[in-house]
Amino acid sequence: MAYDHALAERVRKTIVGKTGWVAKEMFGGIGFMLHGNMACGVIDDSLIVRVGPDAYESALEEQHTRVFDMTGRPMRGWVVVDSQGLSVESALHSWIQRGIQFTMTLPAK
Repeated sequence: MAYDHALAERVRKTIVGKTGWVAKEMFGGIGFMLHGNMACGVIDDSLIVRVGPDAYESALEEQHTRVFDMTGRPMRGWVVVDSQGLSVESALHSWIQRGIQFTMTLPAK
């Protein structure tokens, strides 16, 4: 499973200059780790975002989102944002910010 390198580069440009970020290729995609916790990533041509359990249901009600399920077991607290929902930079930034907000509530690894 390949991932959209152009989308990954857009994510990198959003987080450039901010401390605590590491990108790791995994599961056929790329994950963006903030202080050791994954905040978002790119799989295929979609963005995965860790929104947390409290924001999960409302995030799934938004356009161009769906359940993140790679193994037959949905990952609660994570959503997939399809490429149609990322066509403008402000939308991409907003989703990344949501991943940051939740990830900052977790202890650093």
